[in-house]
Amino acid sequence: MRHLRHFLLLAALLLAAPAVQAQLNQAPGPNSPTSKDQVELYAPHQDKEVGIVSIPDSKLAVLVQPEGREWREYRTVILRWGAAIAILGMAGLLLVFYLVRGTIRIGKGRAGRTVPRFAAIDRFAHWTTATSFLLLALTGLVVTFGRPLLIPLIGHPAFTTLAQSGKAIHNFLSVPFVLGILLMIVLWVRDNIPEKADLVWLKTLGGLFSKSGEHPECGRFNAGQKGIFWAVVLGGGSLAVTGFLLLAPFAFTGIGGMQIIHVIHGALAALMIAIILAHIYIGSVGMEGAFDAMGTGHVDENWAKDHHRGWYDEQVRKGRVDPPPAARPHPAE
Repeated sequence: MRHLRHFLLLAALLLAAPAVQAQLNQAPGPNSPTSKDQVELYAPHQDKEVGIVSIPDSKLAVLVQPEGREWREYRTVILRWGAAIAILGMAGLLLVFYLVRGTIRIGKGRAGRTVPRFAAIDRFAHWTTATSFLLLALTGLVVTFGRPLLIPLIGHPAFTTLAQSGKAIHNFLSVPFVLGILLMIVLWVRDNIPEKADLVWLKTLGGLFSKSGEHPECGRFNAGQKGIFWAVVLGGGSLAVTGFLLLAPFAFTGIGGMQIIHVIHGALAALMIAIILAHIYIGSVGMEGAFDAMGTGHVDENWAKDHHRGWYDEQVRKGRVDPPPAARPHPAE
């Protein structure tokens, strides 16, 4: 008898299954038997499957979001390939340029006399921005490339610790990065306004490809340096804005907006890293005497004549050029 009851129950379930499934697939309508006291299980939407929730956080009602698949494709494929091409491509171009052109030397060699180039406050602004940006870049690259590159090398537990630490560092260093940019704007914006003389520099790229050592005359900053300045100010400012929006998720926009912000932040970061690589190259091995400007604050007189003749002449008129060794007063014996 027990087996018979089980058989009859199973048969009833099989017969009722199509009707139950039809009811589940049918959206509630004006003629449906749903009463006003009953809660609708879902609401149709053109591009999403959105439910109805009774809690204040309405975004939790989004069950399926097709744009999420597109964002995941960008995050795991497009961003990684784009960033790799931009950064490694720039590094490769700089290596080829160095092998072909070599270090850009001071035309007449070092004069042994220096010209004050940057004050302590200038160097503080530069190194605060530069150091924070480099650490922001490294921690951002760990988040972007960590799973495919680092997990096979160090394993999941170590990568988890590294990623969590990197995220904390990334968030914290955004503050000095922004402060450094603001300070640079105050100190240097008036010397970075584009002018007609910059067109002459751009025509020859400042003599970078000239073996003769001739460089167009320019003021305190040439067109290339002005380009770096505005790239840092505008690009860095945009990174800061999008980064702070990511730090406050859904405070100003919904899921779709957060995905767009992430796309902008990641693409800008890759572009900025590539640009700063070129800046680091010119300021170190790419040009003799260039590092002295931010290293000690003083540059060699012949370097100043080669690269910033207009600015050098102004320093001479103001009496800021160190006198020749023979003209320097000797201490009393």
